[in-house]
Amino acid sequence: MKRIFLIMAVLYNSLLMAQNEIEPNSKVTPPAKIQEVFQKEYPNVKPVWILEYVGDDNDEIRYEAKFKSKDGEALAVYDNLAILRAFELAIPTSKVPKVALSYLKQYYPKSKIGECSIVVDDKNKTTYEVGIQNNSKFYDVVFDQKGGFNVIIQKD
Repeated sequence: MKRIFLIMAVLYNSLLMAQNEIEPNSKVTPPAKIQEVFQKEYPNVKPVWILEYVGDDNDEIRYEAKFKSKDGEALAVYDNLAILRAFELAIPTSKVPKVALSYLKQYYPKSKIGECSIVVDDKNKTTYEVGIQNNSKFYDVVFDQKGGFNVIIQKD
């Protein structure tokens, strides 16, 4: 009887722990240090925080703050040590380098251009990301600071 009770207690406890795990892409409240760093950089801004898992094994935590800046829609990405890993700002197509737009016109002439953004990473490297729809699939086409093609990434 004690064994059955012990097994039931372990199973019940496991069930409760599984329910408490945070789902990726869910709204969260980040640790105080991350909130403090964000508020110092963007005072009086109320972001929506989302949790993401990244890395080769999805074992690295990122906290994404989505917010409206004076320049438009923005996203600030922090790691669990409150280090800013990337900043992304939505931009109009007219702000994408002409070389990049020429590349898209040449290689994806029938594709519809969606969102465009400028991204600055933690090494201060600037890239442009242009979302396109091609053959009913969505892609991010990434260009360097001067508009040279870098990579294309299929989105889910």
